[in-house]
Amino acid sequence: MLTSFSTSGRSLKLAILGLAFIAAGCDRQSGEKAQPQASASAAASGEVAGAIDRSHKGSPLPTLALSDPAGLKLALPSLKGKPALINLWATWCAPCIAELPTLNSISNRADMNVRIVTVSQDMGEPDKVQTFLDQKGFAQLPAWLDPKGDLAALYQVQTLPTSILYDSNGLEVWRFTGGRDWGSAESAALFAEAK
Repeated sequence: MLTSFSTSGRSLKLAILGLAFIAAGCDRQSGEKAQPQASASAAASGEVAGAIDRSHKGSPLPTLALSDPAGLKLALPSLKGKPALINLWATWCAPCIAELPTLNSISNRADMNVRIVTVSQDMGEPDKVQTFLDQKGFAQLPAWLDPKGDLAALYQVQTLPTSILYDSNGLEVWRFTGGRDWGSAESAALFAEAK
């Protein structure tokens, strides 16, 4: 009797913990590099899911270059000239997947005037990202890759999705950690800060 009670109590705790991770965002997937725990690391770094972070305002675009599964390169400084939202996500991250339709829907809207740059944090299997986007019907979203986690490390990202908005001069405006409806009126007001 006592054993079944502790097992069910343990199962309940694991279920609650799992729901907390889904609600807050996804921890970066473990791989070659050690990955910190999502909730403890996010709290320690001051990262708050669901809040706008303007503490890096004015920081320039990183000098890194991304590539897609076909080998096409994108130097991040080349994004200057139009506001850009860099979105770090992964195919295994439920909140990331939930927000992708809203990113896809705004990516070519003239009234938004923002370039959407989705950067996958999936390590290994680069073709998996393009296949995933194609199967989900997200034709407007590019399959840029960060296979070694260099961009995520530079941004000190602990939780996915994380999005960083840059103005047309290539200077950071704000960061947002967690899933969001990017097509909402509130999001449009946030994008207007980059103009």
